[in-house]
Amino acid sequence: MIETGYGSHFQGTVLDMLINAGGVVQFVLITLLLFSVFSWAIILMKYRILRRAKRENADFLEFYRRSNKLSDVFTATKRFVYSPVAEIFKAGYTEQVNLSRQTRETQVEGSLLASGEVRGIDTIERTLNRVYSTELAKLESALGFLATTGSVSPFIGLFGTVWGIMDTFRGIGAKGTATLAVVAPGISEALIATAAGLAAAIPAVIFFNYFQHGIKAIATEMDSFAAEFLNLMERHYGKR
Repeated sequence: MIETGYGSHFQGTVLDMLINAGGVVQFVLITLLLFSVFSWAIILMKYRILRRAKRENADFLEFYRRSNKLSDVFTATKRFVYSPVAEIFKAGYTEQVNLSRQTRETQVEGSLLASGEVRGIDTIERTLNRVYSTELAKLESALGFLATTGSVSPFIGLFGTVWGIMDTFRGIGAKGTATLAVVAPGISEALIATAAGLAAAIPAVIFFNYFQHGIKAIATEMDSFAAEFLNLMERHYGKR
């Protein structure tokens, strides 16, 4: 234990430094703790969701390519609740069924039928694009908080460090001495804030980049499947 006039309660352990830190530094540490807790909650949630999305995408695509009837694939989509590709298929197939029903009901013939089918392809394409954007937004949700944590936390920690050092020098001025035993406790307590800021920021940055890479791969799968499904619809209408 270090006995000094300023910081006489300094024990040298991290816990003691946290307890004996100034009010502003403690507020900074609590803020960084909240950032870290929420970040890890998002990290765990996103990791689970993206892992299931990748697995179910692969399972759905395998089932889709083995199936001979789109109606069977549509029924099977109920099993793939985490698959963005399955959602794209579900929306596209539902739109195609509705358009086919409307075409039969209106009894359109000749050039008007061809024109209606062209518009039908455009409608299906817009539906696929809409669902693609919706699913991508769902995958990217809450990642903004990780980006914010990664960029802001080091500066919050630095603020706590600067404030703690200022408080230390103010105490030195009041005591009129600047020995290492006086300076070291206050500086150590202040530097804890910088360490806490980095501890919150580093995992957030790492997993933000990791999730972005995974989402990009899923987005490519969705885009490729949407183009494949649209080509299938064009061939379907072309045979009519």
